[in-house]
Amino acid sequence: MGRKEEMISKITHLMDQPDSIRNMGIVAHIDHGKTTLSDNLLAGAGMMSFELAGKQLVLDSDIQEQERGITIDTANVSMVHDAKDKSYLINMIDTPGHVDFGGNVTRAMRAVDGVIVVVCAVEGAMPQTEAVLRQAIKERVKPILFINKVDRLINELKLNPEEMQNRFIEIIYEFNKIIRNMAPKEFKKDWQVKVENGSVAFGSAYNNWAINVPVMKETGITFRDIIEMNRNGKVKELAKRAKVHEIILDMVVKHLPAPIIAQTYRVPKIWSGDIESEDGKAMIECNPKGKLAIMITDLKIDPQAGEVATGRIYSGTLKKSQEVHLCNAKAKTRAQQVGVYFGPERMPTEYVMAGNIAMITGLRNIRAGETVTDVNNPIEAFEGIRHYSEPVVTVAVEAKHSKDLPKLIEVLNIMGREDPTLRIQINEETGEHLLSGMGELHLEVTVYRIKERGVDVEVSPPIVVYRESVSSTSPRIEGKSPNKHNRFYFVLEPIDEPVMKTMLEGGINPAHYKGKELGKAFKEIGLNKIESKGIVEVYERNILTDVTKSIQYLNEVMQLIQEGFHEAINNGPLAREKVLGVKVKLVDVKLHEDSIHRGPAQVIPAVRVAIREAILHANAVLLEPKIKVFVHVPQDYMGGATREIQSRRGQIIDMRQEGDMVVIEAKCPVSDMFGFAGSIRSATEGRALWSTEFAGYEQTPRELQEEVIRKIKERKGLN
Repeated sequence: MGRKEEMISKITHLMDQPDSIRNMGIVAHIDHGKTTLSDNLLAGAGMMSFELAGKQLVLDSDIQEQERGITIDTANVSMVHDAKDKSYLINMIDTPGHVDFGGNVTRAMRAVDGVIVVVCAVEGAMPQTEAVLRQAIKERVKPILFINKVDRLINELKLNPEEMQNRFIEIIYEFNKIIRNMAPKEFKKDWQVKVENGSVAFGSAYNNWAINVPVMKETGITFRDIIEMNRNGKVKELAKRAKVHEIILDMVVKHLPAPIIAQTYRVPKIWSGDIESEDGKAMIECNPKGKLAIMITDLKIDPQAGEVATGRIYSGTLKKSQEVHLCNAKAKTRAQQVGVYFGPERMPTEYVMAGNIAMITGLRNIRAGETVTDVNNPIEAFEGIRHYSEPVVTVAVEAKHSKDLPKLIEVLNIMGREDPTLRIQINEETGEHLLSGMGELHLEVTVYRIKERGVDVEVSPPIVVYRESVSSTSPRIEGKSPNKHNRFYFVLEPIDEPVMKTMLEGGINPAHYKGKELGKAFKEIGLNKIESKGIVEVYERNILTDVTKSIQYLNEVMQLIQEGFHEAINNGPLAREKVLGVKVKLVDVKLHEDSIHRGPAQVIPAVRVAIREAILHANAVLLEPKIKVFVHVPQDYMGGATREIQSRRGQIIDMRQEGDMVVIEAKCPVSDMFGFAGSIRSATEGRALWSTEFAGYEQTPRELQEEVIRKIKERKGLN
């Protein structure tokens, strides 16, 4: 039996032992060493040589990842780890660190039960560390901590043991503070990491060693020994005595939960069905004999194999060639192959059971975020995966040769299915294809992949996605149907700040609530009692509420009113951008008694026109997307960095000293940030480290609003 066959045999044997499975991710700020650590874990599982571990970056298999030196896609691998005479199946996902690919991290969180958060010992917890930790905790995924690049503290910063320990205490304190602030009440204490119990490890993934306190006690290795071995060129000896893969995987086995434990508290969070039902109990128990329940977290479309999906199986067993039902697509399809991943390779097995992360090929019409279930008796779909950033940068792409137009449409359709954070729309006025992404890099990589699939395209300079809103209350506005037989009266106002904040932070997910429960939830966070009771729908973070009293026939046209509401929200009156943060109150309706006179052609235009007019009367404003920018820079270059930020309409929020570095935190409009990478490099002679995160939408300054609207209208070919 060959090495791979032996591995598959072991994996298949462990698959039906939920207490021996660990589903875990590796997350971090960019360049803190996730993929280097993954290499070591693969070497420990016998999938690559120890000599190359940390240098080969096996899981960065895409050419763009290799050329740019960053992780772009999530990579999966299943491996067996032996700890204390017991074998464990570890399904691991390596995730990107760059903020533009944060959507991949969010989707990976749905598949795993725990994460190793890698933090650089020199840089400490960075903004993206906090962002990935926040994403994990929202999905009820337990974190543990690996402080990486400790060799840099020894060799570059020349710290002594006491100074090193102080540095570690600082990082652990920051890490636990984030958990205290964000974790659900029941986990605030249990999920804190502690040095003494081994839920924190220290090491150098690049040099293949790691240590934690329980192992130090066991082996007698001290911080002084580690410093001496690093300074005296005995790193290889240290790597033999304190093997990074053993330390990390032992931590995973001891401190991260098995699916049979994790699903008891994760399923109620991600599935809005009845937990007491048979389906709910099967998922809570991680029952391989229950109804099939799979959440698809990732999709790649391979030229040879077609759709290759990654999914977490919460209950049931998926067999090769099994017919399944897709809940969102409302379609039947067949799983041609099932199996596990060995990094870039796919390993077919006969079946994959509950509690595992599966590789599935052949699912037609599948998208990331889909729920896969039994064909004759489907379960209720899982909650949609909510991404924490929004596509704020857009480019127009056109095929260079008109003969490639059908191929371009096909390729864009594939890209949209693979990456839900990418928004694709065809501008019917100009015939352009618009791609909206998380940032310049996200769109650059997407365009490269379109060309890689054989379509030569021309790309416009990047443009920014704005939103429209209101800043005051409108008078009562009337909308008449074209036949003048129906009248709708609306009042519009901005959604109150506490309510809007809860909505933006994902504190209320409308899909979670049925019937009157949604109204009760909004009342609890501060929405007026009458408005809460009348909530009809929450759409794109706008609320439609019916505050009328007993209007005859209103129920019959409510669906059409909602459609008119959608059309008004999708195309605001200022510049045809989407509307955000508006409360639309239906205050009165006069309807014709004959249903033939109140059809879609009468109701939808009346509602759409009235809402758009009411937006203008409520002091319509244009909102621009903002990003938070964090710059770490030596003190001598601080002036250059702050001038660069301020020249881009940046607001400096905070400046603090960390050792010999200054950390500048600022908020800048996305529209002024193009080309920032090159400029900040010049301004600081390449000494600045910087990162960004999405910071929501804020009102465009009044003096710029008219000019921005004019440019958007010009671009869209509007009057």
